[in-house]
Amino acid sequence: MQHALTDDTRTTAGFLLEGLTEIGVDYLFCNMGTDHAPIIEELARRREQGEKAPQVIRCPHENTAAHMAAGYALVTGRGQGVLVHVDVGTANASMAMHNLFRSRLPVLLMAGKAPFTSAGELPGTRDNYVHYIQEPFDQGSLVRPFVKWEWTLPSGIVVKEALRRAQALMQSEPRGPVYLMLPRETLAEPWPIDRVKSYPEAQFGAIAPTGADPRQLDTVAERLLAAEHPILITSFGGRNRRTSAAIERLARLAGIRVFESNPVNNISHEGPNFCGFQPGGSIQAADVGLLVDTDVPWFSRDVRPHARTFWAQVDVDALKAASPMWSFPANARIQGDSARILEQLAEALEARSTPAFAGAVDARNARIAAENEQRRHKARDKAADPGTPGQINPHFLFAELGKRLRPEDMVFNEAVRNSPALMEQLTRPLPGTLVRVGGGGLGASGAMALGARLADPDLMAVQVVGDGSLYFNIPSSVLAVSSFYGLPILTLVVDNAGWSAVKESTLRVYPDGSARRQDAYEAELPGNADFAKLGEAFGAHGERVDDPAQVGAALDRCIQAVKAGRSAVLHAKVVRI
Repeated sequence: MQHALTDDTRTTAGFLLEGLTEIGVDYLFCNMGTDHAPIIEELARRREQGEKAPQVIRCPHENTAAHMAAGYALVTGRGQGVLVHVDVGTANASMAMHNLFRSRLPVLLMAGKAPFTSAGELPGTRDNYVHYIQEPFDQGSLVRPFVKWEWTLPSGIVVKEALRRAQALMQSEPRGPVYLMLPRETLAEPWPIDRVKSYPEAQFGAIAPTGADPRQLDTVAERLLAAEHPILITSFGGRNRRTSAAIERLARLAGIRVFESNPVNNISHEGPNFCGFQPGGSIQAADVGLLVDTDVPWFSRDVRPHARTFWAQVDVDALKAASPMWSFPANARIQGDSARILEQLAEALEARSTPAFAGAVDARNARIAAENEQRRHKARDKAADPGTPGQINPHFLFAELGKRLRPEDMVFNEAVRNSPALMEQLTRPLPGTLVRVGGGGLGASGAMALGARLADPDLMAVQVVGDGSLYFNIPSSVLAVSSFYGLPILTLVVDNAGWSAVKESTLRVYPDGSARRQDAYEAELPGNADFAKLGEAFGAHGERVDDPAQVGAALDRCIQAVKAGRSAVLHAKVVRI
């Protein structure tokens, strides 16, 4: 049975917390369970002794914990720890793992495993009903499609080695979540302090980002020198501000139209060559195209690229090995650090530039500037109509929000079918300040805003969420964490009384079907909800607005509440689905 710890012994749980600190984990976003007793005891012991350990952020739901870690990683670049309960906690976190995996965000998900002894053979043996029924044949299968690595810790003797391995994998490009399972008996094992070794990052850390083979770059540079209609499409280039700067430099240098397709983390929308979100017509006209850090550059059903277009793919994950099928064309696939590769390409172009090339580029850039002014004028026209009471125009609503945000404030977009209006009106000048996850799981925006706020207390984190996607956010959990840890965020609920995406999808497949004739899309949600009351239940400032004339004042009050240290929920009734 259990041996008393001495001054020169620690449990595996103790070495786990020590190892987490060594790999740069500042926070443990937790939803504790009975399988975590050794960790809870060790956290208390370390506080009692004044020893260092990651700070615990208790989250009432695992979805909040995992997405908070994602928001923190987005701002800092450093993966943090998430601790959940056995199979059921893993199941609750699995949707978030999908989002993090597709967004290339590093997070270390740790879950207990039900004890494997039943009769007191080892410390931590089964002592509860759930210990018998929370032991599936393959717990890792719950998240295996959405993690880069998963393992069950076999012994405390290798706990620090396992943590460093997890850190190396999650921080190496393409970044992503990893999963470590921790049996309770293993956590409770005592070990002499001198037996459990550390693994320094200098020798066992992540792979450094790389550039490209100059011969590949020469091929792309020659194509760009001869191009008349070059375009660049990106989705998550804004994850790295160096990549954003390199895109703008290259675009200006070569007269390239830049588009965001299905953006998950924006580049600057005020760059002179940024041309919006609809590259369709430009794809067919392009003679040279660059795909930079993008998973879905266009929808193949709707767009047919010209067969003679030369496509170059520059990506941290060029093969898309986690997708069973990926069928977008690329004559040159260049995998590595997109920032460095685009900088190399710009240098190659500068070295080869001629007066004729520079003149052609100046003419293209002038045409692009004129096109952009027309596009922005159309956006202003859309926002000029405020809508009517009970039917606020989303373009007007988002334009009013945009007027009140600083360039560095971060907007977490989960407006779904109102996203096009949001992106058109919130012309964010700084990269990385308009964020959507790369996955298809709803319920990310609130907790990611909390994580970003934790990482940078000076920014305002704004959650823009549809009424349909708000339910998936478990707002009670998000608001509880916000209140308990003093992390104020602004939540704007864009209420169109249902899942517009469901309705629109049905119409795309059956444009003249029975659902249209009956106006029956199985997409309606309660229209009489007052989501502001959710905020008030947790001490947040709450308002409900349905008159466009009151939008500006309501936004001002909510923003002032956040600046004063209190979350705010603004429930806006917009045009219905």
